Amino acid sequence: MPELSHLDAQGDVRMVDVAAKPITARSATARAVVMLPPACAEVLAKGGDTAKGNVLQVARIAGIQAAKRTSDLIPLCHQIPLDGVSVDLRLAGSRLEISATARCHGRTGVEMEALTAASVAALVVYDMLKAVSHDLVITGIELLAKDGGRSGQLTRHPHD
Repeated sequence: MPELSHLDAQGDVRMVDVAAKPITARSATARAVVMLPPACAEVLAKGGDTAKGNVLQVARIAGIQAAKRTSDLIPLCHQIPLDGVSVDLRLAGSRLEISATARCHGRTGVEMEALTAASVAALVVYDMLKAVSHDLVITGIELLAKDGGRSGQLTRHPHD
């Protein structure tokens, strides 16, 4: 069993010390899927405008903002100076596929930032469309790719 880096020798939780790790270019891409009832899919197919604003644009902004605040939400995450974050939303029938990519030059990866961005974007879609229907389902939150650091490159195919 691999050693858990968030536990010290006594088994107490700790924040990992990354000071000795080299600064390298790192990136990660995560996704989330929102399953849409027909009425919600129709709103998005027409551009996403609602009384609260444009669902797709607000979700994109919220995802970017969430990536920047990941260390405030996930207790043992480091504050990472992000070089860039992108959040893309694609309607595919009754599915809204959200992809978030985070990039940095740092001593630790940006997987949690990408996962947080995709998750929060999906939550915003739910929040903005729940007035249309509560039958939305958020699913498929997963890391798709990461690059940089000691463990190198990882690419996974989405689980559906």
